[in-house]
Amino acid sequence: MRPIILFLLLFVITPLTELYVLIAVGAKIGALSTILLTLLTATVGILLVRTQGLVTALQANAAMGRGEIPAVAMLEGVVLVLCGVLLLLPGFITDTIGFLLLIPALRYRVLLYMLQSAAVTAHAHAHNSSDPDGFSANYHNDEEVVEGEYEEVSRPKPSIPHTPSDPYKSGK
Repeated sequence: MRPIILFLLLFVITPLTELYVLIAVGAKIGALSTILLTLLTATVGILLVRTQGLVTALQANAAMGRGEIPAVAMLEGVVLVLCGVLLLLPGFITDTIGFLLLIPALRYRVLLYMLQSAAVTAHAHAHNSSDPDGFSANYHNDEEVVEGEYEEVSRPKPSIPHTPSDPYKSGK
């Protein structure tokens, strides 16, 4: 997604849409009820995020205890932080998205989709590089390449004379 579109979506369209929905709900149920409902959804959401975050941390700890890398648990933790942010923002649309991402099966599907799209993007980027094998994705043809040979020379380490006044060497 282009940065300008992402910027407009995050900082212009989303707040204006949230404001419209808040005003519409406030007109139907009243301003005080809308404010209380917004506070209630934020409180319940944060409690759910905290509970699921603890479960995710325990899963990560169990995976590390088995000698595995807790990659999925770490990614779920990132999504849970995003859920917390969405639930703290005032508005019903962000609360709905935050609550939907609290459903473990849906959260897993979203993570799977993101990982697959990231893998496809990385694969396409590697194969669009100038190297036919796809290994040098950051190589540009206009860079100057200098070839040469080298020889590794090992130098003897200088020895430090032992002095009796050194408390760390004398064994005291």
